[in-house]
Amino acid sequence: MPAKPAEFAQSLKGRLAPLYVISGDETLLVEESCDAVLNAARANGFTERTVHHADKRFNWNDLTEDAASMSLFADRKVLDVRATADALGKDAVDVLKRYVDKGVEDTLVLLRVPQLDASRRKSAWFKTLEDLAVMLIVWPVDAKEMPRWLTARLLAAGLDLDSDAIGYLSQRVEGNLLAAMQAVEKLKLADLPSPIAVHDVVAVVEDSAHYNVFELIDAVFAGRAPEVARMLRSMREEGASEFAIMGVLVSQMRMLDAGRKLFGARARDVPGLMRRVGSAAAVLSQCALIDVQAKGGLRGEAWESVETLLLRMAGARSLPSMERDLAYRRF
Repeated sequence: MPAKPAEFAQSLKGRLAPLYVISGDETLLVEESCDAVLNAARANGFTERTVHHADKRFNWNDLTEDAASMSLFADRKVLDVRATADALGKDAVDVLKRYVDKGVEDTLVLLRVPQLDASRRKSAWFKTLEDLAVMLIVWPVDAKEMPRWLTARLLAAGLDLDSDAIGYLSQRVEGNLLAAMQAVEKLKLADLPSPIAVHDVVAVVEDSAHYNVFELIDAVFAGRAPEVARMLRSMREEGASEFAIMGVLVSQMRMLDAGRKLFGARARDVPGLMRRVGSAAAVLSQCALIDVQAKGGLRGEAWESVETLLLRMAGARSLPSMERDLAYRRF
């Protein structure tokens, strides 16, 4: 059954289920949830653990054999299965169902898998898996949720930050929960007087915000210009390539120009994007000029042109016109 984080934690305090499934791409939260299962199992006498790495060629019947074999020195065993998304399907779930139906009390299966796309979550085998297991779907912590999430972590560490300091720290570690926890540890070691002010946070914590190109393009489509500016600054400092950014942007614009449908939040943001830019063809023409510029065929700094293009696409109308320098088609 799908469980919320609080329900999932509560389920580990009673009789343990035979199958736990934890799905998500947020490494820190997935690892913490898996550790919670393993700690609860250890407290209940599961003293042995075997690890299986499952890909699409994995033989799920190996789990049945593993469950049947027990060390002479172990009372109970955890089968820790680390699966890729394409490892799961009807065959895998059929094996897991037979395992659960047998009601084996001496083994527990912990299945950790990346975030599954919508089509997999709508499949019949996934619905069966939901019924079989105690399941936790770990969702990313987005920019809006980061202050609340970070405040809870700080309180758990015995730290009290004022609102400005929370806001500053949230921006600095946005998109990188591991960096957020490192920042919490740094502040804890600094032993600062409470409430900790923003200037103290600035002195202790370096800018650890981490983004990837796909998150950047999502922010552009959504029209979040201030966020786009922060991402671009961080990515440029990290040495990201303008070609990597333009490659993803051009791919999305070509799909729109060809009348193909995008998916998820990006698809919902397309009408707003088109109101700002006019057409995908207009963006593609500017991308072509930036490509020439990056290869030395036009004067100017390609990174600055990329920043100007993306910020204009995100709605930052106050920026100087790119047409002035590169004779770009006006949005």
